[in-house]
Amino acid sequence: MSEAKGRSGLVTLLAGAAGGAIATVALAVAAVQGGWAGQIVRKAMLENPTILVETADALRENQFAPVLAANRAALETPFGSSWQGAKDSDVTLVEFYDYACGYCKASLPVIARLVKEDPKLKVVYREFPILGPESEVAARMALGASQSGRFMAFHDALYAAGRPSQPTLAKAAAAAGVPAAVPSSPEIDGELRKNFQLAQQLGATGTPLFIVGDKVLNGAVGYDALKKAIADARAAKD
Repeated sequence: MSEAKGRSGLVTLLAGAAGGAIATVALAVAAVQGGWAGQIVRKAMLENPTILVETADALRENQFAPVLAANRAALETPFGSSWQGAKDSDVTLVEFYDYACGYCKASLPVIARLVKEDPKLKVVYREFPILGPESEVAARMALGASQSGRFMAFHDALYAAGRPSQPTLAKAAAAAGVPAAVPSSPEIDGELRKNFQLAQQLGATGTPLFIVGDKVLNGAVGYDALKKAIADARAAKD
């Protein structure tokens, strides 16, 4: 094949799949080859950098699809009362979070808005205390509150009280009407162990970690990204 024909073929491929994962794979192959193809790669990526993001998202979804399929029930079935929203939901948004995480706290109004707007959405909270001993104490107290049906009361009270500490935890427990003692039981130990294993398998880089449908979203991705993921999950069921 001549260079002219090869150049024409690559340009045709890029035009036919602009912005898609197929185009990006072709670009990556061309980049390895170098030469004139490398120049086209650089130009295409500069003009349309979203193709990298789209391809990264597609690769991530493919990577975690088997884990999600094998653990769907474990992810979407709440521990006790650790959930809010619709009991009979058609889409479940799962959040792995830490009470000491500022990004988790910043996501609170986003989740509240989604629940308010979407009567068929359920949000399941999974404790993932990775930021120190106070985080684990907060997680255990939240799970204890969950067992007594007081999860959301404790959850909201602790975020209102501030970062986990002995005073804020005591204040939250009093406000939620739950014991201030740190609970320990095989059920709570097992829940924390399971959550850490799931988060690790799903490539958690910190908190929050969101799962909805077949999408895994690391970080405080914001309203638009979560709204789209919910819509995609709902459309996939139709």
